[in-house]
Amino acid sequence: MAYVEAGKTRPGEMAARSSTPALSLRDVSVVFGAATNRPVLTDISFDVREGEFLCIVGPSGCGKTTLLRMLAGLHAPTSGAIEFGGKPIRGPSRERAIVFQDYNNALLPWRTVADNIALPLERHVASRAERDERVAALISKMKLEHAARQFPPQLSGGMQQRVQIARCLAQRPRMMLMDEPFGALDAITRQTLQDELMALSAEQRTTTVFITHDLEEAIYLGDRVFVLAANPGRLIETIEVGLPRPRNQLTTREDQKFLAHRHRLFGLLQGH
Repeated sequence: MAYVEAGKTRPGEMAARSSTPALSLRDVSVVFGAATNRPVLTDISFDVREGEFLCIVGPSGCGKTTLLRMLAGLHAPTSGAIEFGGKPIRGPSRERAIVFQDYNNALLPWRTVADNIALPLERHVASRAERDERVAALISKMKLEHAARQFPPQLSGGMQQRVQIARCLAQRPRMMLMDEPFGALDAITRQTLQDELMALSAEQRTTTVFITHDLEEAIYLGDRVFVLAANPGRLIETIEVGLPRPRNQLTTREDQKFLAHRHRLFGLLQGH
């Protein structure tokens, strides 16, 4: 199995990644509280390849959401450096879109589905025709045609999350940052959206960083899975998933490599 301890380099990896990565973290640490100086994350270093689907797992309180907020430019590290496309992250950017778990509060309830998706385009795409064309394409891609004129409270949770993802895609980001986006959904809806997200990611070659508590979801979606341990949050292992794409909810999850990865992840998190 392809497991890599934090800080180690696989044979041939440096040559394969000699070009500028999509995202790079070097010795990133976060401390909360001027009085308590509580370490939240410590010495986090990794690269994310262009077009890669990276999943991050770890116990509650290990700093997963804090890490994602730093990648979005919503929180600055206490020390260390974070670069996106070879340039330091100093704040939010339209090139990095974030999808939240709480879709109820992420969407504007007074705007229709189409108008929610159009929101990021209103200041940056002058042509109404271009905006309408881009929104219509996303509505079709996310299978929301019948709901285009409905309002978020009229939609199911899965449909609301589709709208949030479509709104992020409308700005054509280079990177999608996703914080347990399917955690509140039922199993069937969750699996449907997993497959739709993988298809979109492959089609658009969008780099994706995906936070989840679900170990099987991480293996099913990811090219790699990063494992964080808590107190303080630190990267303890990288798993190269190595399962062929496209993936299937039945056969992929029955693959012996999938089961071995799940066993490994479960053991790591039980031990930390």
